[in-house]
Amino acid sequence: MDKLLIEGGVALAGEIAISGAKNAALPILCASLLSSEPLHLTNVPRLKDIATMLRLLAQMGVDVEDLGVDGLVLNSRGLDNPLAPYDMVKTMRAAILVLGPLVARHGEARVSLPGGCAIGARPVEQHIKGLQAMGAQLRVEHGYIHATAGAKAGQRGLAGARIFTDMVTVTGTENLMMAAVLAKGETVIENAAREPEVVDLANCLVSMGARIAGAGTDKIRIQGVERLHGATHAIMADRIETGTYLCAAAATGGHVRLTNTSAAYLDAVVDKLFDAGCDVLSERTAITLQAPPRLKAVSIRTSPYPAFPTDMQAQFMAINCVAEGSSVIRETIFENRFMHAVELIRLGADIKIDASNAMVTGVDHLDGATVMATDLRASASLVIAGLVAQGETQIERIYHLDRGYERIEEKLGQLGARVRRIS
Repeated sequence: MDKLLIEGGVALAGEIAISGAKNAALPILCASLLSSEPLHLTNVPRLKDIATMLRLLAQMGVDVEDLGVDGLVLNSRGLDNPLAPYDMVKTMRAAILVLGPLVARHGEARVSLPGGCAIGARPVEQHIKGLQAMGAQLRVEHGYIHATAGAKAGQRGLAGARIFTDMVTVTGTENLMMAAVLAKGETVIENAAREPEVVDLANCLVSMGARIAGAGTDKIRIQGVERLHGATHAIMADRIETGTYLCAAAATGGHVRLTNTSAAYLDAVVDKLFDAGCDVLSERTAITLQAPPRLKAVSIRTSPYPAFPTDMQAQFMAINCVAEGSSVIRETIFENRFMHAVELIRLGADIKIDASNAMVTGVDHLDGATVMATDLRASASLVIAGLVAQGETQIERIYHLDRGYERIEEKLGQLGARVRRIS
C-alpha cells in the first residue's frame, strides 16, 4: 500500500493546472448510458474513482475508447448487462448514479448499495422515492437495489412526476434528472441540489438533446424526449482541487497561480481565504493567491452550495491549526467527518471536538509524524499539515487521496514541495 512522505517547511510557489472535476465527471460518465450514440468527453481527470467507473461501465457492455490527452469516447450501443456488482462499487458511492440511466433506457437495473468514504450515513432513499414517483418498481434485497420500468415491469415506461426531496442530495438530483430526460412528460425536481457539478451534468445532457431548465436552482424542470444523441462535452474544472491547493499555498505562506480553473464557484472559500489574510486575484481561467506571513484563524459552517462546502472543511481545519487565534468549525452535512482531527492532533494541533463542532486553536508549529488517512478530504488536510510541519510526515492509506487528486505529488513538486510516494 503506497504512502506519501512529506518534508515540511517549504513555501509553495509557482504555477500548476487544475484537473477536471471528479464530482462532475462521474455522473457525466453515467450519462453515456442514456444514448446508443458516442459521447466524447474531454478534461476527464485520471483518478482511481474514474478508472473504477469506467471498468463498471465496460462490464455493462459500454465501449470505452481512451484518446489520451483528447479524452474518452463512450458508446453504450452494446449495453447488455445492467448490473453494478458489489465488488466493483464497494469503494465508490458514485456507482449509484448508474441506477437512473439504466432504468430510463434499459428498463432494468440491479445496483449494489454503494460504499465510499466512511464519513457518515448517506442514504439512497431519495433516489428510490423519486424513481418510484416516475413509475419504476424498486425493491432492496440482499444489499442490491432491483429496479424495473417499461416492458420489463409490464408498463409503458417512466412518466414525468413532481418530486420533492426530503433533503438536498447531489447524487439524488443527478440520478433523477438523468432518469427524467427519457421519461414521458414533464418532471419537476424541487429542493434540488444547486451544485455546479449538477449544472455541468445538465449542460452535457442538453448537448445530447435533453430539455432541462432551472439547473443551478432549487427547482429543475425536465421535459422528457424519446431519445438522446451523441455529443462532445468538456468536464468543468475541479473546484475542490482548486480550493485544496489554495489552502496548501495559504498554510505554507506561499504564492501560487492555478490555471484551467475559475473562482466563479468558490465564493465561500475565497471569502474565507480573504478573511484569513490572503490576497486572491481571480482571472477568467486562473486564480492567484499570495499568503501573509501568518494566517488569521477563520470560523466556518458547512452547508449545501452556494454556502461553504463540506468537502473543504478538513482543509480549513488544517490551516487553522497553524493560524493566529482560535476558530470554530461546524459540520452540518455529515455526522462523522472529523476523523482527521485525531491525526492532526498527532502532529501537534490543538483541536477539541464537541459533537458537530471542532474548536481549533492555532499553534506556533506542527511536528512531522506518521498519520493515517481516513477518507478523501481528510487525506488532503493531512497533506497540508505535512507541508507546514517541521520534519518528515508519513501519510498512510493514501489510496483515499488517489480517488480525488490527480498526480498530487507531481503537482506539489512543481510548486517546490518536498513530497515523494513510496510503496
